[in-house]
Amino acid sequence: MADTTETTPGWLDVDDLESARAQMPVLYVNAVPVRVDEGGEVTHIGLLLRMGTDGTVSRTLVSGRVLYHERVRDALVRHLEKDLGPVALPRIPASLQPFTVAEYFPTMGITPYHDPRQHAVALAYVVPVAGDCRPRQDALDLVWFTPEEAASPLVQQEMEGGQGALLKQALAHTSCLP
Repeated sequence: MADTTETTPGWLDVDDLESARAQMPVLYVNAVPVRVDEGGEVTHIGLLLRMGTDGTVSRTLVSGRVLYHERVRDALVRHLEKDLGPVALPRIPASLQPFTVAEYFPTMGITPYHDPRQHAVALAYVVPVAGDCRPRQDALDLVWFTPEEAASPLVQQEMEGGQGALLKQALAHTSCLP
């Protein structure tokens, strides 16, 4: 799938996106990339390392907007490819039932999820990946953690905007946490 550029229909320029974010919720997808064993049990969780605009480094999940006239499945594949590389080989579930719906608010404390730019609604998925993952775009690195390591306070404090809470929900959903 080709990279999306500003000339693609459905892609907003910076001013239009800022205006839309100020007036309505924006739809996103969040993906928790996982490695699974032969029995389908999650053995590792992939977290991206990113540098924020303020220079802070944090761990994040794969995430991004769903574009106008884009199917959720296509948005999920596009963002997985954008962040993990073209040979990550994600196995998108046949049924696109998210494990949760996360509402990010610009005001802290309404939900565990916070995005100072906007009110966003994210459909969250656990996605097994079987291929070679190489971080792309603005990701500095991709690190694979065991479920226990991913749930640790050290990793959780490296995640911003409530994504640590979302990761814990994903781990509970996959029965990696009691």
